[in-house]
Amino acid sequence: MPWPGWKTFGGNLRGRSLSLWIALGALIVDQASKIAVELTIPYRHGYVVIPGFFNLVHSLNTGVVWGFLGDVPSMAYIFMAIQALASVALVAWLGLGRGLDKLQLWGFGLILGGAVGNLIDRIRLGAVIDFLDVRLGSYTWPTFNVADSCVVVGVGLIILSLTIHEVRSRRERG
Repeated sequence: MPWPGWKTFGGNLRGRSLSLWIALGALIVDQASKIAVELTIPYRHGYVVIPGFFNLVHSLNTGVVWGFLGDVPSMAYIFMAIQALASVALVAWLGLGRGLDKLQLWGFGLILGGAVGNLIDRIRLGAVIDFLDVRLGSYTWPTFNVADSCVVVGVGLIILSLTIHEVRSRRERG
């Protein structure tokens, strides 16, 4: 016997296809950029784009942010499981959530696309390809990729949406 919520879930997903299209677009841009890096920049090498500020490099990150826990071999499988579960949770939220606005739909789409993009890398390579290297003087930001950027921007859009809703709600209450 099918779960009675499937009809609602499927209807919500169809109504929120914007998120799924955004996720697909983010995934395609992420994977295309990583393939371009693999084909044009030798591993552990790079090119200066803007001296002292921006480089394109080819690196692999076996950990999470800043390579944290990358030296623990079994963590690769845990990271894969977390990214897969997060992706399923995002799709479930899209299918079951109520009252999502456009900013939230964009945010969830970007997060989903980024999570799946990095998951594909982990499954394919056992690590994530990072290639965007930003520096400001002697400060170096950890190398990142398009998927990471999508996740950060997506979270920012959701926070912005929730903040806007809270401000509106407080105004209405007086």
